[in-house]
Amino acid sequence: MIALDPNNALAFNNRGNAYYAKKDYDRAIADYSAAIELDSKYARAYNNRGLAYFVKRDYGRAIADYTEAIRFDSKLASAYTGRGNAYNARGEIDRADADFGQARRLEK
Repeated sequence: MIALDPNNALAFNNRGNAYYAKKDYDRAIADYSAAIELDSKYARAYNNRGLAYFVKRDYGRAIADYTEAIRFDSKLASAYTGRGNAYNARGEIDRADADFGQARRLEK
């Protein structure tokens, strides 16, 4: 798909998901970043890159990406959950609880 349309943000995001599934987090991050370069408001790509950063224990970058995902899609419950997990990993329990609460409200 990327060879046919190198400007397709969804294709980069999807390939990033494939790399993530293979636990090739650096390549996943590169593809999510490419998707974001093509579509700077692509909330799911920010969310996915945040998850990859979280798995790499780069909580600061994960939080930044989840925050951008929320900025572009305030109803994306998984971004609140992910950011809550990152805050929790950093010991920021109050912030984590607030995000988990928002995720629960959105999932209803």
